Amino acid sequence: MGKTRLQILFLGLLFEFISRHSALPYVVSDVGGLGRRYDGIGGLSGGGATSRLLVNYSEPYRSEILDYLFKPNFGASLTLLKVEIGGDSQSTDGTESSHMHTSDDENYQRGYEWWLMKEAKKRNPNIKLYGLPWAFPGWIGNGTHSPYANIDVTVDYISRWIQGAKTHHNLTIDYIGIWNERPFNLPYIKLLRKTLDQRGLKGTLIVAADNLELISIAIHNDRELAKDVAVIGVHYPGTTVTNYTLETGKTIWSSEDFSTFNDDIGAGCWARILNQNYVNGMMTCTISWNLVASYYDALPYKRTALMTANEPWSGYYDVTDTIWITAHTTQFSQPGWMYLRHGAGVQHLDKGGSFVSLTDGTNLTIIVETMTHDHSLCVRPYLPPYDVAAQNVTFNLQGSFVKISTLNVWSSKLRFDGQQPSSMFVKNKPIKVVKGSFTFTIGPDEIYTFTTSVMGRKGSYQAPPPSKPFPLPYSDNFDNYPLYSEASNFADQAGVWEIRDSNNSSHKYVMEQVVTDYPVYWCEAARSPVSVIGNYSWRDINVAVDVIIGANGGAFLAHRIKSGGCQVRHSLGLFFMVYSNATFSVYNGIDRQVCLSTGKVNVNPGSWFNMQLLIKDNEASGFVGGKLLFSLKLEKDGIPNKGFVAIGTPEYTWAQFDNFKLV
Repeated sequence: MGKTRLQILFLGLLFEFISRHSALPYVVSDVGGLGRRYDGIGGLSGGGATSRLLVNYSEPYRSEILDYLFKPNFGASLTLLKVEIGGDSQSTDGTESSHMHTSDDENYQRGYEWWLMKEAKKRNPNIKLYGLPWAFPGWIGNGTHSPYANIDVTVDYISRWIQGAKTHHNLTIDYIGIWNERPFNLPYIKLLRKTLDQRGLKGTLIVAADNLELISIAIHNDRELAKDVAVIGVHYPGTTVTNYTLETGKTIWSSEDFSTFNDDIGAGCWARILNQNYVNGMMTCTISWNLVASYYDALPYKRTALMTANEPWSGYYDVTDTIWITAHTTQFSQPGWMYLRHGAGVQHLDKGGSFVSLTDGTNLTIIVETMTHDHSLCVRPYLPPYDVAAQNVTFNLQGSFVKISTLNVWSSKLRFDGQQPSSMFVKNKPIKVVKGSFTFTIGPDEIYTFTTSVMGRKGSYQAPPPSKPFPLPYSDNFDNYPLYSEASNFADQAGVWEIRDSNNSSHKYVMEQVVTDYPVYWCEAARSPVSVIGNYSWRDINVAVDVIIGANGGAFLAHRIKSGGCQVRHSLGLFFMVYSNATFSVYNGIDRQVCLSTGKVNVNPGSWFNMQLLIKDNEASGFVGGKLLFSLKLEKDGIPNKGFVAIGTPEYTWAQFDNFKLV
């Protein structure tokens, strides 16, 4: 007897209901072996100067920020910290100081990465450390602007950094990279491995070389290289690698990833790639660029980090949802745990999303995510369309997990309707496992952790102070810093400024521009060293500083600096420059293409003098020693209507600065 149209409609609706609400079982089992070793989740400080403002925070806020990043079972609980090996050149948001400005110079007290690594180790002694250069001091290239001009020199330079970490800071560098996102050199990699072994650094493993396909081909074709490279590192892989890379048999990391604004969509991006980097690409470690957005918002890649802390003057910081997304994995597993096999604890969900399972041989942790396409877009690469729907999920535990009777449950829900905030890292009631199985319902944009671990804590402190703009008036005589450190709130964009002893009773400690050789750059460096400070929205300002310059040198004050980062070399602004030949010039850009004023000035190399730049109501005036040198209307000539304040030198020459004042 034929079915009526009504019966057919009823059966169709019934089938749709069953397909939507029935729970298909996903097997979670260690029978037949395990997957790859889990190597953790990390953050990257550098590439460049991304942690610059963090060190300037006062207590208790600085320690609170560090706890959210590194303290086990508190916040992100990161298990790897990757840092830039400073190279005296711009590497995205600023420059970082090298441990060897020249071939006969060696100092391991410069910069803040040593401090940051020690703070991470203080909180988690088991955290792994990874160093990678972006740029190199000019002497390394010997005029060629390549670190491979003399590989013996570069290998020694990098090896000294690793040895200095241990000798001066008791830090063991676990991993070392080659040259960030730039060509690798096979003889260099081999010599680096050989030299590390000879210097007692066999435990420092090589990660190469940010270019997935080329390094994979080289490893296939070179047995010695295959032995020397421990990890293939790839940047922004979009969760996939090629079979050619997998066939190398090497450990594979997403050694730089994320790079996305840390709002809820950024959190969705991070949740998706943390799981799917292994589901799709068998990458066992994912490292966020960057660790903490401790650089001015007006610099490139605003707040593309696991959290934001860029107001040391107010104490304000923002614990964003990406911290708690990270915790879903890091608080319930440790490096050395093993992923389960694909199809037995690792796979995509039928209606969108994914899950991975990890075990230490006793405990089991399952992380499930259902991030939708539009709510998990990363800055890069392109994400093809896909669908996610609400679904019932049944897990069937087999093998050594079959006796598990209860799992602890943590969940997060990212909300984008504007009606209520996202709920992050919430501890739920334990779920019962009956005859090896349990079922739960998960909607779009959710993440669940099911675990036998009793760990897990959503750490918190009292709310930080409210956000405030950069304070005015502002002054700094630089006398209260350790030698070789950086002055608070200055962000070097070309060249490097360090606190030095002036050997002058009237000027105790000073800011000194110390890079005197054009660097082996990562992105093309500005021809004029420059360090910015303040509020990018400033239009009118009165800035003054004491300066001493050498023969064939100079110094400048600037305001309304439009661009930072790699674009600083083209930045517009008002640049007031004084030269050792007793002349001054005023330009509308750092590249000095348009001169607005020029003349004579009474200055002598080796003698201190005061510079002042005043901008008010679109009129600029410049003074030396209190004497007016120029006065200009700023209605033309391409001068921006706002921007940073800056100090600098016209060329890569020595200069010292003291008694800096902003009004």
